[in-house]
Amino acid sequence: MAKDFIVAIEIGSSKITGIAGKKNSDGSVSILALAKETPSSCVKKGVVYNLDRTVQCLSSIITKLKTALKTEIAYAYVGVGGQSTRSVRNVIIKELPADSIVSQDMVDSLMDANRSMLYPDTEIIEAITHEYKLDQQFQLDPVGVQCTHLEGHFLNILWRNNNYRNLKKCFSTAGIAIADVFISPMALADSVLTDSEKRSGCVLVDLGAQTTTVAVYSKNLLRHLAVIPLGSANITKDLTTLQMEEEDAERIKLKYASAYTDPEEDCTGLSYTIDEARTIQSETLINVVEARIEEIIGNVKFQIPEIYDGKLLAGLILTGGGAQLNNIEEAFRRKTSFTKIRTAKFVNHDIHSKHPEITAQDGSMNTLLGLLLKGNLNCAGREISDNLFADDEERHTSLPSEDAHKQEVRHTDNTLHVPTNEPKTEPKHIEASKHEEHTEENSKETSDTPTRIKNWKNKISSFIKQMTEEE
Repeated sequence: MAKDFIVAIEIGSSKITGIAGKKNSDGSVSILALAKETPSSCVKKGVVYNLDRTVQCLSSIITKLKTALKTEIAYAYVGVGGQSTRSVRNVIIKELPADSIVSQDMVDSLMDANRSMLYPDTEIIEAITHEYKLDQQFQLDPVGVQCTHLEGHFLNILWRNNNYRNLKKCFSTAGIAIADVFISPMALADSVLTDSEKRSGCVLVDLGAQTTTVAVYSKNLLRHLAVIPLGSANITKDLTTLQMEEEDAERIKLKYASAYTDPEEDCTGLSYTIDEARTIQSETLINVVEARIEEIIGNVKFQIPEIYDGKLLAGLILTGGGAQLNNIEEAFRRKTSFTKIRTAKFVNHDIHSKHPEITAQDGSMNTLLGLLLKGNLNCAGREISDNLFADDEERHTSLPSEDAHKQEVRHTDNTLHVPTNEPKTEPKHIEASKHEEHTEENSKETSDTPTRIKNWKNKISSFIKQMTEEE
């Protein structure tokens, strides 16, 4: 198996998924292993609330990945999001003396002041710099410009304090070292949006099982982020109120449900089979599904700031497992002012995989793949050998950038020795002398072996006797 791979774990709205992949020289990615746990009792709306069961799920995922890779996992990238994730705008103002020139230290002080902002029960997990205002002018790089009034405009991504602590505790207990923590919606956007869409302005809507994430991009930057606690699983639960099991409700939703139905379409008398004894009328199904879809779309519209009305030229991009619902694009087109809508069913990268969950390209794995694509650290540990007598010494993984450096070997006297490719040579007369001494020593050792063993036994006996007398 490959000994150079990246591992990413996504804490989704209703499941925890792990993936391992290798980045190839041509820019493509080969998927080496995939593992998934659907613990309804420990993760809810993307937030961990049962620590013990979450630890069990994480341990199970890592074990499955290690088994498939036949290699220990030294690190893992983690993607976070969930219900409590949101963005907040912030402006830091600094008045300067007359004829002042903005320095890098001034800019750094604004960024530090923004990072030091306190929010009730939440903490900043990411701070994005939008622009700087110098007097009446906006600048992306204010260093070297003369002004008396300096403003820093920032977008802070917040997450609840206890969510972050619980997540770190779960990974620590499971024995998983975190390489880095990524914000899942941002990783998703980097993998499914084009540069043109980010620049022109767009809304990315990730329709998950228990949450719907709204991310607004403009001028290549994230401008707004919100997580709505509603998803496609709510449609399934609504259908269960019609006296059917959750498995039947999910099947009916995926096979027959539609996010939008043309009013002129005659569905009178049409019904769908639930089981051998029961059916559901098409009109009833339409009313239940469309009512929930309208609620989700209404919340998405509410989360788009008014200042971007009519300015998001790239339109609306749908993704996620919930985007598989029939006529979902038409539903958003009818209920919003967007006319340009597309569904991102897969990431904008060349992915090689034999796993059916990925080859399906249905949008459900886009966030996980986005996290994998953002990683750049070799997460491979030591190889797992089937040989019971193999060396158990752990071989630590080094960063890819360290491979180019010469290995330094530390001797017992704490001196450093840098190995070279040139063999160490000595003068010929010294080599001849050493050869003669070595020959004499070998012959002497052969003849004196019994005497030397006897002397060694006497020394051991004297040492033991001395230790006994001292005691």
